[in-house]
Amino acid sequence: MRSLLTIGVIIVVLLACAGCTGTPGTGAKPAYSVDNKGILSVTCAPVTTSEEVLFSNETYTKTRIVMHTQSGDVITYLAAPKNPKAAIVYAPGAGEKIAGHEERMVRYAAAGYAFMFTDTRGNGAETPGIPFSPQLVQQDYKRFENGDWPQYYLTVCDLVSAQKIVSDRFSVPVRVMGSSNGGRYAAVAAGIDPQFAGYVGISTSDWGLLDSTIQQGYSGAPVRFATSVEPSTYFTKITPRPVWIFHASGDQIIPFANGKQYFDSAQEPKTFTGFSGSHGINSDVDAQIIMQWAQIYGTRK
Repeated sequence: MRSLLTIGVIIVVLLACAGCTGTPGTGAKPAYSVDNKGILSVTCAPVTTSEEVLFSNETYTKTRIVMHTQSGDVITYLAAPKNPKAAIVYAPGAGEKIAGHEERMVRYAAAGYAFMFTDTRGNGAETPGIPFSPQLVQQDYKRFENGDWPQYYLTVCDLVSAQKIVSDRFSVPVRVMGSSNGGRYAAVAAGIDPQFAGYVGISTSDWGLLDSTIQQGYSGAPVRFATSVEPSTYFTKITPRPVWIFHASGDQIIPFANGKQYFDSAQEPKTFTGFSGSHGINSDVDAQIIMQWAQIYGTRK
């Protein structure tokens, strides 16, 4: 497991979110399955939300939205202009907190994009959970064996639910984007939810769990589970929606070669972009995304 181990006014509004699923809106009973190829499918439980307006001006409104899920609360933050052109559901890397994204949220909103920061389970911020680690893998595999919901699959559902909230609110294309570990969850979410308009992965790669499982001589259910959590498993499900991978040559956490190998396994249409810096999303990545999307969605008037 190479990378696994390197791994003013407050208004509270209660909203009901329709059944958030891999095929949203079906209203079916929450369930998941993993086929013989190790591909996860989910029907996510509906969520309700509590919303708190934190700030509002002519550029954007920032709200804290708590998703009340089948297995605990998940915290998100949404910054959005009045009429966004598109939206982003963002999955952070390990330890990333909303405080480090304040300027980023304003920058995207000023350019015409809604930006939802989803505090993933076990990320180390406000949403409880276990970080991705050998402990989580063991715990999640036991749940998988017993037919219970692994935390990993619940995290994917959280991103699917976030997409539904943003899409219902603005009726614009929603892309899922993630940095480091977040990029891995984001790829799985893009693969299982066709409502995402595309996937952006930053400083990310496969976990290496599948390779490790096979090298240890396992077969059957352990390999199927390991396959289901590897992000590259879902590239065939993301196409023909676009994949955009960013990686810095000086990344010392997830090596550049790992990121390039990850990109090579993606299907077309895909783009690989280097950026200045080391590991994780930064202002250079933001500038390149905003510049490119201006050509797709038009400049903000």
